[in-house]
Amino acid sequence: MTLPRVYAHGAIYKPDGTVRFRLWAPGVDSVLLHVGADAIPMDRLEEGWFEATKACPPGTLYTYEPAGLGRRVADPASRMQARDVDGPSVVVDPRSWKWQHDDWHGRSWCDAVFYEAHPGLLGGFNGLRQRLPELAELGITALELMPVADFPGPRNWGYDGVLPYAPDRAYGTPEELKALIDAAHGLGMMVFLDVVYNHFGPVGNYLPTYAPQFFREDVATPWGAAIDFRRPQVRSFFADNALYWLNEFRFDGLRLDAVHAIVDKEDWLQELAQQLRERVPSERVIHLVLENDDNTASLLRHGFDAQWNDDAHHVVHHLLTGEQHGYYCAYAQRPTEKLARALAQGFVYQGEESPAHGGKPRGEPSYMLHPTAFVFFLQNHDQVGNRAHGDRLTRLCKDRPDALCAAVALQLLSPSIPLIFMGEEAGVQTPFLYFTSFADPEFAAKVREGRRAEFADFHRDTGLEVPDPNAENTWSQSRLPPYDSASAGRWLALYKELLELRRRHVVPGLRTAVCQSVDVLGEGCLVARWELGNGHRLSLYCNLSAEDTPALGVLGTQETVFHESREGVENALRDGVMLAWSTVASLAALEEEDGKP
Repeated sequence: MTLPRVYAHGAIYKPDGTVRFRLWAPGVDSVLLHVGADAIPMDRLEEGWFEATKACPPGTLYTYEPAGLGRRVADPASRMQARDVDGPSVVVDPRSWKWQHDDWHGRSWCDAVFYEAHPGLLGGFNGLRQRLPELAELGITALELMPVADFPGPRNWGYDGVLPYAPDRAYGTPEELKALIDAAHGLGMMVFLDVVYNHFGPVGNYLPTYAPQFFREDVATPWGAAIDFRRPQVRSFFADNALYWLNEFRFDGLRLDAVHAIVDKEDWLQELAQQLRERVPSERVIHLVLENDDNTASLLRHGFDAQWNDDAHHVVHHLLTGEQHGYYCAYAQRPTEKLARALAQGFVYQGEESPAHGGKPRGEPSYMLHPTAFVFFLQNHDQVGNRAHGDRLTRLCKDRPDALCAAVALQLLSPSIPLIFMGEEAGVQTPFLYFTSFADPEFAAKVREGRRAEFADFHRDTGLEVPDPNAENTWSQSRLPPYDSASAGRWLALYKELLELRRRHVVPGLRTAVCQSVDVLGEGCLVARWELGNGHRLSLYCNLSAEDTPALGVLGTQETVFHESREGVENALRDGVMLAWSTVASLAALEEEDGKP
């Protein structure tokens, strides 16, 4: 595969053995390039660019010294760091990895079953590569890595990255990341990367000192001054980064984190999607996914395949746990109707006023979008890790295991694209905590106190101490245990069978699936029906309540997907697990009725 045009930013190794070093530093008059023992004045170009060319082999260490800064800094577009974010950058040859599965071109979006994973908790890139066969056997078709951009210290969630082009050395080298992706492709599995384009981490980012124009002081974000996407140099920094991951590493797609925090996001995001689809080789299939609390449905018609559906998560979580604090307050009134809307139309909030957003309108109409434009999850890194003690649903629903199983079945068998958070498939109760490893004890103390202030009410109510994010034990508690218990085996069997049913009976007709109706049967109980593209109808009956709910009132005379008696359907609704099994087992019977194997 031909590599793309030369990127605007960073150290680019050329086939003739020379390296073009390029830095945007509009806030200074001169920059020294340090390569080994050499200090080379860089040529000053127009619009704040500095450039130099030097012959040096891959593995060469280098740093920049902007005038007046009083220190050397890493390349903000470093492809690899020799040590941590404050150390020297490393020249990398992108052609050094010999791909074993060069004929891989991707998979259809309708095939996607996501598995979100934190590489550091699973043994880095090499450790995660060893897990791939069991994930493929389970039915996972898309591995999604939480951010790998270089962050300060050996432990981090990944959302404090400051060098967006450099895989963190705590996880492995660029070649080890490529080996992970190559192995996944050999198993028929796509690989996605979570990228953060809305902010830089609080430690190790020196761009404000020599390129203050990268940011705009007139707009504040939770992380400080907003990134200035009005500037072409800033746009190219992130567009090149996205292209770099897709082309050099052959990721099959990207998930853009919290784009609602990007100022003037709609224009830039549409431009980005267009550029990526034009500049990735045409024979490859790539997918672009958003996290966007604004529920901007129009972006899903302009280059993006899907959005994480927080609405669907929040209403299911409320129905399972009864929680209504924080953003769950927006789903506590008539929650079953809200779940019905999420299943039928994607977003719950499509312009209505949201109690969780100060009573302001939120969202755009989404009823015209395809069901696969929404990623449906019961847990993810945010929804677990942003709890005071990183509680998973297995703990929160320990008294309602059948309801949790019903929710899993609803998630995995509905036409939306499912996402499983690591460990969820084995029903682990291991917490997923928020963790960091900042070296400065004063800054680490601020992070600890900030975290505890955020959950002050929780601490007062329970008397439990919020874990210190910077403590190594906080990280080690989040590591997954071996899946060798009887309980893990039961959960794995459930997920495997549900995903096999999805593959056989849902995916073949998914491309043109259309929701026919969603009827509320009672509190926490509903039936949803979709017409699939292969002429079959998918009907899912789900009861997330603790009450029996008769189904006789809603089953029409033309209801054919159940080959059991109506009495059997009514009984099934008393057990959240059985109702889902009955639904999809009946699809096999329908195939036989249609004369199809």
